[in-house]
Amino acid sequence: MAIAIPIVCHLPDGLGRVPAPPGVGHNGGPPLEEPGALSWRRWCWGRAHKAAWKSPPREIVERRLRRARALGMSYHDYTLEILERGRYL
Repeated sequence: MAIAIPIVCHLPDGLGRVPAPPGVGHNGGPPLEEPGALSWRRWCWGRAHKAAWKSPPREIVERRLRRARALGMSYHDYTLEILERGRYL
């Protein structure tokens, strides 16, 4: 029978805490990005997010708004469904 011994890390404030186990595929190494720093992945995500939510032409907005009202949804929720699923409801 194996006995599990929790690993305690000592933080600068002197408190000992049990860290969460790493996820599947994690090699247990240090993080590659500093917390709070703007990483390449976050920058790319932000750029794609802006591109996805840029204002479409007026005709498209009106068509989406009519369809959203017919379905009892808000324009934002209807657009989000289009962006998430890639299909029109």
